[in-house]
Amino acid sequence: MSDTLRIGLVLPDVLGTYGDDGNALVLRQRARMRGYDATIVPLRLSDAIPDDLDIYTIGGGEDVAQKLAVKHLADDGGLLRAIDAGRPVLAICAGFQVLGNSFIAGGEEVSGLGVVDVATHPQQARSIGELATTAQLDGLSAPLTGFENHLGATTLGPDAKPLGLVTRGFGNPGASGAGKPGATDGAVQGSVVCTYMHGPCLARNPELADLLLARALGVEADTLTALDLPVIDRLRQERFAAKERPKSEQ
Repeated sequence: MSDTLRIGLVLPDVLGTYGDDGNALVLRQRARMRGYDATIVPLRLSDAIPDDLDIYTIGGGEDVAQKLAVKHLADDGGLLRAIDAGRPVLAICAGFQVLGNSFIAGGEEVSGLGVVDVATHPQQARSIGELATTAQLDGLSAPLTGFENHLGATTLGPDAKPLGLVTRGFGNPGASGAGKPGATDGAVQGSVVCTYMHGPCLARNPELADLLLARALGVEADTLTALDLPVIDRLRQERFAAKERPKSEQ
């Protein structure tokens, strides 16, 4: 890492629909609160993607945005080189699908970047609402929470492992089927962590934020100074306790 932690915000102009830009803000703030200099590097559709940033975040978007994103990222190659070099990446929803082997956009099967062994096809009904999981990623002990809003059903191949086991909501849901036992959310492969959780995800899951931050800084997560932020604890309690709205209100 250089003297400044550089957080790549990947394609916020096309993959910024659901407020996932907030993940980069959370990483920057949690770094600064510990005395690190940190900056966000926006990487728009007209920009080359540097392959030497310390961490990258990718958000959600619609079908057309996904097609634009995957073409740019494949043609540019910078993010692929960063992943090959083991740089940490957090990908949310459409960003998750773009990093996979394939996804459906506008009724067309589109080849993804192929860095995460998953494939995504449409569900009959959209998955919307609170999503909670039991984390399966080493270094995480707290449950994960977020808000999902997607039509994709993502199936994991043998090289990808789930980020979490669903305790509420739908998640991937892939071969297990929506709401069925064994449903998973997200995927972890190498330095890449993916999820369907908006919220933004890292605001609602500080343990995951610090794990990713530690990887970006090149330190162990348990060496980071603890942050006393009661507001985050209240937010998590509120979201885990929240009741689903009746379908007529959604």
